Amino acid sequence: MVDFAAMREAVRNAGGDPAKVSPACPTDLTVDHSLQIDFSKCAIQNAPNPGGGDAQKPVAKLSLLKVQPRRVPCRGQASCRGPCGSGEAARSPGQFSAQIENTPILCPFHLQPVPEPETVLKNQEMEFGRNRERLQFFKWSSKVFKNVSIIPPETGMAHQVNLEYLSRVVFEVKDFLYPDSVVGTDSHTTMVNGLGILGWGVGGIETEAVMLGMPLTLTLPEVVGCELTGTASPLATSIDIVVSITKHLKQADVAGKFVEFFGSGVSQLSVADRTTIANMCPEYGAILSFFPVDNVTLKHLKHTGFDKARLEVMEAYLKAVKLFRSDESSSREPEYSQVVQISLSSIIPYVSGPKRSQDRVAVNNMKSDFQACLNEKSGVKGFQIAVEKQNDIVPVQYEGNEYKLSHGCIVIAAVISCTNNCNPSVMLAAGLLAKKAVEAGLVVKPYIRTSLSPGSGMVTHYLSSSGVLPYLSKLGFEVVGYGCSTCVGNTAPLPEAIRNAIKQGDIIACGVLSGTKNFEGRLCDCVRANYLASPPLVVAYAIAGTVRIDFETEPLGTGFNGENIYLRDIWPTRKELHTVEEECVISAMFKELKEKMEKGNKRWNLLEAPESTLFPWDLKSTYIRCPSFFDKLAKEPVSPQPIENAHVLLYLGDSVTTDHISPAGSIARSSAAAKYLTNKGLTPREFNSYGARRGNDAVMTRGTFANIKLLNKFIGKPAPKTVHFPSGQTLDVFEAAELYQKEGIPVIILAGKKYGLGSSRDWAAKGPFLLGVKAVLAESYEKVHKSQLIGIGIAPLQFLPGENPSTLGLTGREQFSILFPSELSPGMTLDIKTSTGKVFSVIALFENDVEITLYKYGGSLNFVARRCL
Repeated sequence: MVDFAAMREAVRNAGGDPAKVSPACPTDLTVDHSLQIDFSKCAIQNAPNPGGGDAQKPVAKLSLLKVQPRRVPCRGQASCRGPCGSGEAARSPGQFSAQIENTPILCPFHLQPVPEPETVLKNQEMEFGRNRERLQFFKWSSKVFKNVSIIPPETGMAHQVNLEYLSRVVFEVKDFLYPDSVVGTDSHTTMVNGLGILGWGVGGIETEAVMLGMPLTLTLPEVVGCELTGTASPLATSIDIVVSITKHLKQADVAGKFVEFFGSGVSQLSVADRTTIANMCPEYGAILSFFPVDNVTLKHLKHTGFDKARLEVMEAYLKAVKLFRSDESSSREPEYSQVVQISLSSIIPYVSGPKRSQDRVAVNNMKSDFQACLNEKSGVKGFQIAVEKQNDIVPVQYEGNEYKLSHGCIVIAAVISCTNNCNPSVMLAAGLLAKKAVEAGLVVKPYIRTSLSPGSGMVTHYLSSSGVLPYLSKLGFEVVGYGCSTCVGNTAPLPEAIRNAIKQGDIIACGVLSGTKNFEGRLCDCVRANYLASPPLVVAYAIAGTVRIDFETEPLGTGFNGENIYLRDIWPTRKELHTVEEECVISAMFKELKEKMEKGNKRWNLLEAPESTLFPWDLKSTYIRCPSFFDKLAKEPVSPQPIENAHVLLYLGDSVTTDHISPAGSIARSSAAAKYLTNKGLTPREFNSYGARRGNDAVMTRGTFANIKLLNKFIGKPAPKTVHFPSGQTLDVFEAAELYQKEGIPVIILAGKKYGLGSSRDWAAKGPFLLGVKAVLAESYEKVHKSQLIGIGIAPLQFLPGENPSTLGLTGREQFSILFPSELSPGMTLDIKTSTGKVFSVIALFENDVEITLYKYGGSLNFVARRCL
């Protein structure tokens, strides 16, 4: 939306009509995508004040809504007659609540009315306060741009709202039927594949072009058939199935391909299971992972509010065009380019970590594997802790009690709003496990940063209506809000005493989260081991307080009577899960969610915004700023200009992810972005996150390549630094790039294999462009990111097969000159000459004439902008 506003400005300046800049196709913009956790249960009493200024005023109580009765721990409020102690909870366990409207929220231990959870209200108020400028801009966008629908704040995040509310499966327009399809800027858009909808995530640059009427072009990909057979173990959750399938598909090398699931095992999976599997698509590199519509899909749609007549038309249409899957069908399976076979019967519970999602660890091997990680050399798994220090214990005082930290101790446990939370079975499993744990007398240590951030209000609804939400809260897993939080580094800071103890003792502290990304240092700079686990296992490890536990032989803790409680004692059975799921995940929940989104919320509805054709930019704003992408907008394109005497800004290795490139998470106090914000008069508490400030190109450019784990070969160790060769100084990447631009020297990037892995973030291309990067020279690329580079006007160049900087004798300290011919052709080779006299050839990775045209115009944004002149 900021780019569109800037485009209107540029079109006006070039003599065109700015009102022409408006989406040409239906566009849904979901506000809730990033959530900063300021308050969690263990931090609520001494909460930070990230917004600066005076301390937060008490939050006004909201009026009760017409929802199923929810049971929330009263935490000793005046409305309850007595403390909510664990002993009393055990003596009077709460029962599943009846589904009666207009029933007040109840404390499950005293059955007294209590207000809404404190953490949700406080986090929502903080989010609205700190993001007011952004929200006003969104409100302006909804008023002035055609075909734009805003999903208001406090509703849910993009891929889940897409699944629960926006999906049609089959469109019916004027008696004409056609399949639903979607592209989205969120990499987890593929979740809708589980409903039989063709859709995938593309970069923001490509999406903007599509919104303005350009077709989405791609080379026809191979279609891989993934045959599922058998039935999974009762102890294996959908997350275990997801991670197992992810591993198999990674090994099968499905990057850049379509995947379609078939076989008898597909019918064993619920729609929730399917959407969870499809949602992991970015992790194994496929463009999408498609589950055709079948009887399971139709049953799910019936429960979510689709009427009978509509379902009958849908079924008849899909069968007529052969898009309906049936185990009973006599017709043969489709022909695929390749078939991957996976037996669900072989799947056992796993976690992934401690540094990469592809490193799977069987739960029954967790203790020994972590021990091996302590012994291994520092690298993709190892921490290289001396043998004599592996059993070190660091005592720490917290809230008047002494605790002992050791290697493997859990300090962050988060059930978060990505991938897993869309699946009722795993979320209910976490809730039922929490219920049994509380009733048995188990607790979570108070210093552990626990949080529950569902993907939408529907998840909170079924956790509440099933009666398990208060037990999660009792263990510290209170709902903190909706959106990406822990997974993108937005965890509330660890208690100072805990941080100090970890650093002083050089403790390998752990985080456990039910997300998709666990890169080292992502959750918190002092938490070096991070494991991805299913929601019930997150709760189990939080109770245990350590990953150095064998669940088979060691207890989680002791109960009320001092007896040992094992995981098997509180693990919910599949029958229990199915019973609760059937009773709680019903059409009423989807109906309420739809009403909530259509009505909006009070804060959003009362928010005022201008209605002018051009956005009134505030030059003092640190959130919304007119970017410089269109500064050189002209009616006619120019031939590709040669890149002469370019210096290498960064010399990178293999598997550089968009996490390494794109700004994400919190803004480090020593970063270039922090210096910029400080010069604008902001305090560190007011920095917010990169995600919140993505409308300010000055912040985002400074945050590009600012990842603390960036390994630049010029530096030799992980750090967001590089060398400015004309002066010989070692500087922040932004500072070096700024000097090069002032000196009029172009820059390029050298990289290894699979450059640009991960989420398709537009700022992974926009940031380098604004840093002055003219070309990237790599051994290979992630397909989506390569398209993003072309879309912003950066040339993606690839070494010839078998060649790389080492084989060519390049140090990266040379200067490089690249001459582009006046007429480019797909896949052509170009010659590069270095300042040392070496000449070598590379491949220009333009796959088709469309990509060449976009590059000539300076990228897709400039191309579509010129169409408005």
